[in-house]
Amino acid sequence: MTLTPLVYWAQRHEEIYLRVELTDAQNIDVLVHENVLKFQALGRGAKGQHNYEFSLEFLLPVKTEVSHKSTQRQVNITVRKQQRGWWERLTVLERKPVFLVPDFDRWLDESDAEMEIQEKEDKKNRLKTVRHTEEGFFSLKTSFLLVYNLVQFLGFSWIFVNMTVRLFIFGQDSLYDTFHTISDVMFFCQTLASVEVLNAAFGVVRTGVIPTLIQVVGRNFVLFIIFGSLEEMHHRPVVFFVFYLWSAIEIFRYPFYILGCFNTEWKTLTWLRYSVWIPLYPLGVLAEAVAVVQSIPIFDQTKLYSIPLPKAIGTSINFSYVLHVYLVLMFLGLFINFRHLYKQRKRRFRTKKRKAQ
Repeated sequence: MTLTPLVYWAQRHEEIYLRVELTDAQNIDVLVHENVLKFQALGRGAKGQHNYEFSLEFLLPVKTEVSHKSTQRQVNITVRKQQRGWWERLTVLERKPVFLVPDFDRWLDESDAEMEIQEKEDKKNRLKTVRHTEEGFFSLKTSFLLVYNLVQFLGFSWIFVNMTVRLFIFGQDSLYDTFHTISDVMFFCQTLASVEVLNAAFGVVRTGVIPTLIQVVGRNFVLFIIFGSLEEMHHRPVVFFVFYLWSAIEIFRYPFYILGCFNTEWKTLTWLRYSVWIPLYPLGVLAEAVAVVQSIPIFDQTKLYSIPLPKAIGTSINFSYVLHVYLVLMFLGLFINFRHLYKQRKRRFRTKKRKAQ
C-alpha cells in the first residue's frame, strides 16, 4: 500500500511552496513532468519509517525546474509558475486531495501577497535612498516628510508632557481646564494632520487612504464640533482623556516616521509604534464616544446645527440625530482601522521574524 505524507501548501504570484511532513527524509526524488509533480522519499511520517510518495496535477502550467531543501523535520519544495498570477486553487481537481492542507505559517491572501511584493520594492527603494543619503542628498519628499513628522512630534510631545506635569502638580483639578490650556496646540496639530490624507491620496506615503481619512475626520469631528463649538464641554474631564490618549499614541508614531526618513530603525521604538495602539486606540475611540454622548443633551437644548424644515412642517431636524448615526459609524471605523493596524503589525513582525531565521 502506498503511503502518502501530509503536505502543506501556500502560494505567491510567481511561486508555489510545498512543505512535506517527513522527518529525516532520505533518497528524495522530486520532479515535474507534464504539469504533474511527483514526490518520493524515505522518512518518518505519520505511519512511521517508510517510503512515502504523492503526486499533484497543478491547476495551471508550471516550470519543470523544481527546487527542494530537506531539514530534520520536513522537506521544503518550491515550484515556479509558468505565468505570474494568483490561482484560485492548487490542483486541477476542485476537490483537493485529503493529504493537502493550507500552510498557514506562509499563507497570504492575494492583497497581502501584493503588499509583500511592495515591501520588497520599498526595501530596494530604501537601499537606493541610503546611497543618496550617504552622498549627503535628501529628496524633496523626504525633506517634507521629515519636517512634517518633526513638527507633529514636537506638538504632541508638548501636549503629552504638559498634561502629565499638570496632572502631577494639580491632581484632579487639571482634568477640568485641559481645553483652555491645551486646545490651541491640539487644534494646530489636528488641522495639520489633514496633510496625511493628501499624502496617502497622492502617493507621497504608501498607506491606505480610507484608514487615514477615518482617523483624521473622526478626531477633527470630535475636536472642532463636539469640543470646539460647545463651551459647556470645555470643562468636562472627558477632554483630558481624549487629548491624553491621542497624544500618547502619536509620541511613538511620529519619531518612528522620523527615523524612517533616515532609513534607520530603533527596535524598541518600532515595537512601541506597532504595539501601544492595541490598548490606546480602542480607549481613545471609547473616550470620543463618551464625549459625543455627553454632547447630545447640549445640542438638544441649544438647537445648534439643527436643520430647519419648512414652516408647513413646523419643526427641525436636531443635530443629535446626526450624532446618533455618528456613534454607529464611529465603531464601524474602529473595526476598519483596528483591522488595518493589526495587519500592518502582523506584516511588520512576520518580516522581522523571517529575517531572524
